[in-house]
Amino acid sequence: MSPIVVVLLLFAGLSEAAGRILPLVARRPGMSRTLVAGFLLPAGLVEGAVFALWPLTAWTMTESVLSSPSPGTGLVWTPGMVAPLVLAAVLAFPLLGPLLHFLLFVGVGAGLVGPLATASGLGWWSAAGCVAVAGAGLGLAVETVRRLVVRISATRVQEAAA
Repeated sequence: MSPIVVVLLLFAGLSEAAGRILPLVARRPGMSRTLVAGFLLPAGLVEGAVFALWPLTAWTMTESVLSSPSPGTGLVWTPGMVAPLVLAAVLAFPLLGPLLHFLLFVGVGAGLVGPLATASGLGWWSAAGCVAVAGAGLGLAVETVRRLVVRISATRVQEAAA
């Protein structure tokens, strides 16, 4: 993975995390900036790592579907494939529209399908299914972690108030 791809994935992760955390900050005006920054940096790293894992997960799904080893070496992000992901992460801000955010993610996934189908020898629709399942699985995992963090942090606030 090239350094520019790593930087773009980290920027996308931070932007996605900011889009998720800033509405919480707006609803709770008393939150300290240190606490927000403490949430934002690890959340951005996690989001960036999840973005980085999307092609690898799709490739793993593809190998589980194929009966024989695939002729390709794998699927990796390229700067051209990451750029729409960065735009989608910037549009994670709720005021800009969750539907547009979702459509861009679908577009990024569609951009992964062609290289995956070429590298693996699968048909386009099978590769699309692998990319969709991988994306949905990773998204579900991230949402689960988000909800756990919110639940744990809410419990700590209640304990501190008591």
